[in-house]
Amino acid sequence: MTDPRPDAIKRLSDAGVGNPRLDARLLWDASQRNPGIFESFVKRRIAREPVAYIIGYKEFWSLEFEVAPGVLIPRPDTETVVSEVLDRYGSSAPLKILDLGTGSGCLLVTLLKEYPNATGLGIDESEQALAIAGRNIARHGLEGRANLRHGNWLDGLDENWDVIVSNPPYIPTADIAGLDPDVRDYEPFGALDGGPDGLDAVRALAAGLKKTRFTAAFFEIGIGQAESAKLLMAAEGLQVHHIAADLAGIPRVLVTGPAPVAKKELE
Repeated sequence: MTDPRPDAIKRLSDAGVGNPRLDARLLWDASQRNPGIFESFVKRRIAREPVAYIIGYKEFWSLEFEVAPGVLIPRPDTETVVSEVLDRYGSSAPLKILDLGTGSGCLLVTLLKEYPNATGLGIDESEQALAIAGRNIARHGLEGRANLRHGNWLDGLDENWDVIVSNPPYIPTADIAGLDPDVRDYEPFGALDGGPDGLDAVRALAAGLKKTRFTAAFFEIGIGQAESAKLLMAAEGLQVHHIAADLAGIPRVLVTGPAPVAKKELE
């Protein structure tokens, strides 16, 4: 039987797929329990459906997460949030973690895996996302330490938190039409759309944090939003510790709190 992968690579390349060789390999590997499905996988990718949705999972922080069209696909940029939390608290810290807009649950699950004495809560307004996050919590054996709740950012939460994390929507509405079709046509609009300037969610988070008892918050932001996000936090009386760059050197994670954040504070 002729190996279908070289032809698939060419067809994916002709369709404008950015990394056709890698995508063909991932689709091939995922189809091995049912080799006849490989062709349908290739056709879906040619239509620019993301590989993660086709095969049903995505790796994040060397962990595997179920994903589906109802949740944002985890990205390496977001691992910067995890790195920043790890840089500040010892591994034995009994953190109480809040993940706002949890989506697939990748941040919540990853942090709970890194902090065996921690507990956490994931909030999302999407019931579909909460269902997927719940399965990822179970997949990683964290049912006893993680809970999920339907909600809108910090609304209705009256608890103390050591760490608050979020990857909120931050793409300006007008920019969404120009995104790659893989993102624009398939990933949930609500997880992308940050309003006219991309900062609607940051405003909501800043206003909510002002009324919340917490030690430190770690939020992903978009390209070129660092200074504006800092001003929004300052306007609510919050102190910005710093803004961390991702592996490409792009300012990516804003670290803020009601007071300066001390490294190893809760160890």
